[in-house]
Parts: sequence; C-alpha cells; structure tokens
Amino acid sequence: MHSCGRPPRSVASAAPPSPFTYHFTRISRNAKTGPMPVTTTSANSCPPDCSLKRNGCYAESGPLALHWRVVSEGGRGGSFDELLQDIATLRRHALWRHNQAGDLTPFSPGVIDGRLLAKLVQANKGRRGFTYTHYAPTAANGAAIRRANELGFTVNLSAETLAQADAHAELRIAPVVVILPGGTTKPMRTPGGRHVVVCPASLSNTDCLNCGICQQRDRVAIMGFPAHGSGARHVQGVFFAGQVS
Repeated sequence: MHSCGRPPRSVASAAPPSPFTYHFTRISRNAKTGPMPVTTTSANSCPPDCSLKRNGCYAESGPLALHWRVVSEGGRGGSFDELLQDIATLRRHALWRHNQAGDLTPFSPGVIDGRLLAKLVQANKGRRGFTYTHYAPTAANGAAIRRANELGFTVNLSAETLAQADAHAELRIAPVVVILPGGTTKPMRTPGGRHVVVCPASLSNTDCLNCGICQQRDRVAIMGFPAHGSGARHVQGVFFAGQVS
C-alpha cells in the first residue's frame, strides 16, 4: 500500500490516534478496483447496526483485513484534513474510490457527519469520487447523502435484499447497490421491477477503474454484487467492506 510519499507510522511512535484514521492509497493493488486511488477508514466509522460485521464483511478477511486493522489501530494513515489534502492532489476527472474498507465518518452512532462529508465533497470537486454507505437513509443521513450526490461525489446506498433495494430506490436520493445470491451472473429484476445489473468486476470482466458504473450517480439500474465464499453474505471484491466497502 502507498501513502502519498509519507512513511508509514509505527504503532509504538505514533501520537495518540484521533477518533478516526484515514489512509490514502494512490495506486491500489487490488485486482477488483484496478490501479486507482482508494482510501481506507478505521473500522469505528462503520454503523453499529451493520449486519455484515463478523458476518461476511469482505474487509474482515484476507490481505485487506491486515491493512484495515493497522489503520483502525492508528498505526497507518492520518487525519481527516490530511485525507482532504491527498484527495486535492488527484488530477482533474480522476476516478477514485473512497472507503475500500470503513464507512462515512459518523457524528454519533448511526448518524453521518454531514459537515465532514461536505468537506470531502468539496475536496472531490472536479474529480470522480464514489463510495458506498451502510448508514440507514434517515432524514438527516438522507439529506447529507443527497447533497453529496448533487455536488458530484457519488454515495451509493447499500441494500442487503432486493426488497430493500426497492425501498432505497424509492427515496430518490442516491444510486443503489445490493447483495445478490452467490453465483449470480445474469441481470435480474427487483420485486418492484427495477433492473439489477451484476457488477462486471465481480464477473472478472473488468475492474472499477475501467468500469466506473458505480460512480454514475444518475444511473437508473441497481448494481448487484454476488455473495461468495463462506456464507451467503460474503461479498465479492472489496465493495461491501463495512458499508457495502
């Protein structure tokens, strides 16, 4: 993992960690994302009621888990302001992925910090950032998510069932992604008749850098990620790590 030229911090010498730690990787080595910029946020950013915790979250196993653990312990990464500086160095129109692990920063348990999200949106201006969130689209969260999408930073609402995907889509505040049954390879419809497209990267046809569908905030189709591995909730790729990473 790369950290914008800054040497990684050692756990022993690091100052007391801030409540949340953020790590910026300028060129990802993840086969699913491709060599694009990605970020990782400490695990305490994830909503407390996320049902994927210890129940199939991709970021809790494999190489990403090792990286996420170090970030979560404050041994790698930096402050939110440092993250904003890193994002501001990206070239114009660059496609980048926020939170390959972790979620949007909360103000309190279950509540997205709209102020910090607005700063992230501003840093992204002129670039093509996108992410996913498992935070419930309550009135407050929904307003922050809608505003982010309107200003050019794509926040996908993460659904765990096709019925929930319909409910999220009905809100009309953000694009929607959903977990699909393991082995799914063909498009399908939700109970409400909405079109669900299977993630091309999950089918090994491409990667995020060369696809970019999840960054398209005005898309009509719901993006589906097939579950795999141990249990039906283990999701392909890095897309549902803590938030639907």
